[in-house]
Amino acid sequence: MPQRAVVLIVEDEPLIRFTTLDALEDVGHTVLEAGNADEAMVLFRNRADINIVFTDVDMAGSMDGIQLARRVRAIRPSVGIIITSGVVNLDPMLLPANTLFLPKPYQHEKLLSSIHELMP
Repeated sequence: MPQRAVVLIVEDEPLIRFTTLDALEDVGHTVLEAGNADEAMVLFRNRADINIVFTDVDMAGSMDGIQLARRVRAIRPSVGIIITSGVVNLDPMLLPANTLFLPKPYQHEKLLSSIHELMP
């Protein structure tokens, strides 16, 4: 049985956020959601049980998904980070260490295998 994760989805597009949330909950993961990085940081600071942060790059707010990933990595280095974007030519050097990149549009199966890969 695959390990269950607590996943924080950070996505400003509600339809994408909800369908992703449903796909993850359907296989037993616990899912938290945020519409931007600022909301995500509040949740992240208040929930020590988050295993995975799955964030879009381009969002409104004070920081983008890459800045969020760097902040998450600095606070809790063990958390798995998956970054998604419609920008296919994203420079891997911009990504924090131990971060997976999933280009949009992504299949939910690919997201699930990425989560599994990052779980300890």
